[in-house]
Amino acid sequence: MNTFQLSGEPRTATGKKATKADRAAGKIPCVAYGRSGAEHFTVNPSDVRKLVFTGVFQVVDLTLGGKAQQAILKDVQYHPTTEAIEHIDFVKVDEGHQIKVEIPLRTKGVSEGVKAGGRLVQSVRKLKVKTDPSKLVDELFVDITKLKLGDAIRVRDVEVPEGISIMANGAVPVAMVEVPRALRSAETAALKEGDAGAEEGGEEGAEAPAE
Repeated sequence: MNTFQLSGEPRTATGKKATKADRAAGKIPCVAYGRSGAEHFTVNPSDVRKLVFTGVFQVVDLTLGGKAQQAILKDVQYHPTTEAIEHIDFVKVDEGHQIKVEIPLRTKGVSEGVKAGGRLVQSVRKLKVKTDPSKLVDELFVDITKLKLGDAIRVRDVEVPEGISIMANGAVPVAMVEVPRALRSAETAALKEGDAGAEEGGEEGAEAPAE
């Protein structure tokens, strides 16, 4: 399991005025929710850059006021124009209680359709799952080896480790092999040539009308 070390400074005051002051001081207001309640704190922007701007799923080893606990990144709010991080929500990991998180979905193998000239398009890159913290994994996989031109693979085809439930409809496509325009044009041209040849053959083989 990938882990990320993060230390936060507990906030002594909350509300709009305090939040504005924290941001003016170059800090990011955060909150960690859990069964024992919510904890408010701040972090330095540079300390969370590798946590926020990555496609890797990580469990956060969060230290607040000298107390360590595990948490998961839940939500990040950005400034509408500058895109600076304005607020981060975390969810505490409580052993024995299931959590809901989004885990990256990876493909494995090389599809038959790609070998034939198609282009793989992955439409779903994260899946929401429900699991016990002890069963948590960094990523999920779906095997695309047998995927042919024009075929799609779906949520129900994803490899699901024991103890994890995917919270998505099994019929939802997660990836497909698109047929390139050039390949479609070539197929269409070949079909037209075949039809034309069949028509010519039919005319030549037709009997002459009786006199």
